[in-house]
Amino acid sequence: MEKAAKAGDLDEFDNRLVAALVKDGRMTVTDLAEAVGLSKTPTQMRLRRLIASGVIRGFRAIVDPAKLGLDHVAFAEVKLSDTREAALRAFNDAVRRIPEVEECHMIASSFDYLLKVRTADIRRYRIVLGEKISSLPHVESTSTFVAMETVKERGG
Repeated sequence: MEKAAKAGDLDEFDNRLVAALVKDGRMTVTDLAEAVGLSKTPTQMRLRRLIASGVIRGFRAIVDPAKLGLDHVAFAEVKLSDTREAALRAFNDAVRRIPEVEECHMIASSFDYLLKVRTADIRRYRIVLGEKISSLPHVESTSTFVAMETVKERGG
């Protein structure tokens, strides 16, 4: 397995390749080669290397959550009662298993984690908060902020 690439390991062609795929992950290799200014074979080799090294972690469809009935977004601040490594690992492992939690970030603040939670509505969020988030390991308290409108979101 290849070692993980660092930003300094990428040259101009790698950066253009990544930028083109971020913009349109469905590009054919032929179109990608044209976009970055290389022929098809070196483009394929670079693409394989970027995938193997972990620079490109995958490809996926970007969906409209509202069209799936998931247009309620809330951010939950989570304060833990214990922040030793074992407690953090337990929390991290458990929060990854909650499908409604889209993002989870450890924060340097008066609270420990910020969660982005997407549900159908406020009633469903209340259930997720009460039954899933509040019962995560070492949760001492939570505070919720409801998004009124998403102005910018990755992939949108």
